[in-house]
Order: sequence, then structure tokens, then C-alpha cells
Amino acid sequence: MKLNLTKPICFFDLETTGTNVAKDRIVEISILKVLPNGEKEQRTWLVNPECEIPEQVVAIHGISNEKVANEPTFAELSKEIYQFIKDSDLGGFNSDRFDIPLLAEEMLRAGVDFDMKNMVSIDVQTIFHKMEQRTLSAAFKFYCDKELVGAHGAKADTEATYEVLLAQLDRYPDLENNVKKLADFSTYRQNADFAGFIGFDEDEEEIFTFGKHKGKKVSVVLEEEPGYFGWILNADFPLYTKKILTQIKLRKLNNKI
Repeated sequence: MKLNLTKPICFFDLETTGTNVAKDRIVEISILKVLPNGEKEQRTWLVNPECEIPEQVVAIHGISNEKVANEPTFAELSKEIYQFIKDSDLGGFNSDRFDIPLLAEEMLRAGVDFDMKNMVSIDVQTIFHKMEQRTLSAAFKFYCDKELVGAHGAKADTEATYEVLLAQLDRYPDLENNVKKLADFSTYRQNADFAGFIGFDEDEEEIFTFGKHKGKKVSVVLEEEPGYFGWILNADFPLYTKKILTQIKLRKLNNKI
């Protein structure tokens, strides 16, 4: 099975200092770029997170503080990584809920105005969970009949993710070999931001999905309680969430002019 592409797609995986999208940092990123003609390019970078990697996290992915001490920071790598992926769609395993939000945070911290306006994303884990309810190692065994050697290493995980998607297309005839359709199928819920703090209602208007204003239209809350905007900007929310909220506020101001 050859993936039907109209533009490149980058399968990527992150190893990080933890699982908090707003606070944690990337220590390794591997990207497998698949071109429409089937050719592949792969890049892997070790990253100095500029903070301590907890021992319990090192035990999972094996990347120690000493290993990344002399590696470049994400800010130093950000433009090179962005140039590699900017013309592509994205693919990953649990990427919609973790890897893409965290990558966006790192990009924004580095001053790169990252967004997904011209990209779609395929979350292979979502396809797997909708079809079989397993993990990546089990998915690799189930679909490809191979053991995942080097699990929790970014390079091994990206290669396995790409192979699993090809095997899923072979196994499920009703999965259309079309990146947009696969992206739609691998999305549980559409949100305005990556982390899911701002969603959409049935009228496709932005709503808050948390806290005291859960379910309320963002535009209405910003009108009735202007201080809520400032509270979110100063609180520990992801940078991309703050960016989307700011865009909504500016859009509302421009509509008044």
C-alpha cells in the first residue's frame, strides 16, 4: 500500500521532560517526511531542554541530562525544524493530543508563528483505538506482525507509526487513502486550540470547554467579563491557547470598527 498524497506528510514523535504541554520541553524529535512520489527523508535531533529531566522520565526514554547537555536548544533548532515541516501535513501516534500541542508551544516560545491553518493531521492512535483499542507496541505487532524494538525512542516510534498507518490502509477497505479523510477520521473532537480549552458549538462559534464559563461562547464571555481575558493570559495556559484567544478578541474588536 502506498499512501495517496497530494503534498508531503511528516510523521513525527517527541521525547520530552514530561507530559505537561504548557511546561515540559522536547529532548528529542524525529521526523519522517514522506513525499507524494513515495520517497522518504528522515531527520532526528537531540535537544537541550534547558531544564532538568526527571529520573523517572529518563527511565522511560533513556535520554539523560548528560546526553543532551551539549546539544542545541529548541530555539536554536526551531527554524530548521519548521522549514522541514512547513509544506507538509502531520502524522503521529497520540499526536493531536500531545505531540502537536507541545511542538506548537516550543515553536511559539522560540518566536516561530506556528499554526495548522494549511495543514491537516492524522493521529494513527485514534484510528487504532477506533478500530482495535490498543497501544503503539501492540498496534505494531497487530498490524505489522513485528516486535517494536526501541520503543520510546523517537526514531523507532516514527518509523513504526508510518508502517502501522500503511498496514491500517491495507486492513480496512473503508479507510480512504486520502490524507484529509484520514485526518477527519482520526480526530475525536474539533477544537480551536490544540489543547482543547476552546472548542466549537453547533454553530461553529468558539466556546470555552473548562471552568466556570464551560459551554459559553468566548465572544460573549469577553464582552461580559473582560478581566477573564487577562486572567487567562497571565495564568498557566498553553501559549497557543492564548494566541487563539487573542485572535478571537482582535476579531471581535475589528467587527466593531
